[in-house]
Amino acid sequence: MSENKWAAGLTAHGKKFTACLAAAACAGTMLLTGCHGSRGSQAFVIPESFDASKSIEITFWAKNDTNKTQTRIYEKAIADFEKLYPNVTVNMRLYTDYGKIYNDVITNISTNTTPNVCITYPDNIATYMTGSNVVVPLDELIADPKYGMGGSELLYDGPTKDEVIPEFLEECRLGEQIYALPYMRSTEACYVNKTYVEKLGYELPEVLTWDFVWEVSEAATAKDADGNYAVNGQKTMIPFIYKSTDNMMIQMLKQQDAPYSQEDGTIEIFNDTTRGILKEIAGHAQSGAFSTFKISSYPANFLNAGQCIFAVDSTAGATWMGMNAPLSDIAPDKAVEFETAVYPVPQYDTGNPKMISQGPSVCIFNKADPQVVLASWLFTQYLLTNDVQIAYAETEGYVPVTQKARDTAEYQEYLAAEGTDNDVHYDVKIKATRMFIENTANTFVTPVFNGSASLRDAAGQMIEDVTKSVKRKAVVDDAYIDNLYSSVTALYRLDKTGAATGGEASDLGPLPGEAKALIGTLVVVWVLIGLYAGNDYLKAKKKKAA
Repeated sequence: MSENKWAAGLTAHGKKFTACLAAAACAGTMLLTGCHGSRGSQAFVIPESFDASKSIEITFWAKNDTNKTQTRIYEKAIADFEKLYPNVTVNMRLYTDYGKIYNDVITNISTNTTPNVCITYPDNIATYMTGSNVVVPLDELIADPKYGMGGSELLYDGPTKDEVIPEFLEECRLGEQIYALPYMRSTEACYVNKTYVEKLGYELPEVLTWDFVWEVSEAATAKDADGNYAVNGQKTMIPFIYKSTDNMMIQMLKQQDAPYSQEDGTIEIFNDTTRGILKEIAGHAQSGAFSTFKISSYPANFLNAGQCIFAVDSTAGATWMGMNAPLSDIAPDKAVEFETAVYPVPQYDTGNPKMISQGPSVCIFNKADPQVVLASWLFTQYLLTNDVQIAYAETEGYVPVTQKARDTAEYQEYLAAEGTDNDVHYDVKIKATRMFIENTANTFVTPVFNGSASLRDAAGQMIEDVTKSVKRKAVVDDAYIDNLYSSVTALYRLDKTGAATGGEASDLGPLPGEAKALIGTLVVVWVLIGLYAGNDYLKAKKKKAA
């Protein structure tokens, strides 16, 4: 049947009905595009001046670990900012998980209901940027003589660009532009039960090496005649527990100058060095010398109960670590006495240490009103003032991101009071902070692109999988690892994005449920159009034949 005959067979009534259905389909297509298609908007242009007479509301999405002290710091920062800028109201929404912030931002990009200011990570920003002009580039704002960093029109004493730790600011650069300001920084630390290391007959070296940690961990698996572990006299001992296995893999590769990924998004992690790392980890997991947070639970809980010797976690988690930890999660009668030493993560080359830099940054989302964006920028900079930086850094093992805050008498006094109490000046926390400050030049970050967050997850997943597998008596050989490479590639869609080929990343991940439902609706709509039109044509044909 030709297109002309099909069209001729439509009655006037059929045309109207079909038009309605087509309109519905068109509207649905527009909605679908809004959900998962082009999301362009006008680029932000800095206003000549900030309109202090205009009422402005901005939304700030922040993260804390149910730490009430951190919440109060945010609340105070907002109240102090609003006193300076009484025309601006800052509405805060707190999350306990960075992943939930990320998911909510992705969902809200489609409806242009993103927050104005958001705590986030560069890996996530790279995905937010798949919509044009969604995230505001900050280079021009930073340099603006009026409202930039250290600008003449600021109503507070904020840091200049040169007073931000350069390594941390550079972490916020995606391609040629800066898309965020660092807020707090941490790294990973190895918290060591020094008492048990010495009980096993070892002396802690100046720099921890992987060989040393593996050797001591294997020694700690020895049991006595009663089946208890000899080092602690208990039924439980996991000598080495790693919290974030993605960081573990990334750092082990970086320390050996092995490939991971490139700036253009080319994925290189599936190499022979990775294969060797996985086999080594599998061997220690099989002997019971190694496990992970996802498999066994928080390293701090085992460390404080005398059931772990090497616990790797963030420096921001230092307040959970050690026999006097203020945030210890175990019952007091389960705690044991031991001396806690704080080290950088284990190294392959002690003369060239490498450790990951991590911690939240703050980005700004573009909006139609430039005054709203400018207000968001003013608030973002306020989070880098000394009062906010020092107060937040003192809550956990974070370090301020500005040299301006670090050089204050207040912060130096805080560091000098190490160990004077088991709260603000808890010794393990301040030791972790000092360790990071002393090693800032040894830190690194991984390349950021749309898909880099998935690659990070895949790095950790491989360690988790081999650790689980050997506990289930599987053999981790080359065939196993070949299969593992294929499975994590499929699981994290590493072959579905520009990241896999080094091209421009364009994949936005799975369609939201609403979009999937909409596709189904469109299919039904067009089927109905076809059935109705066909029925009309047949009626017309019969009538003509009669």
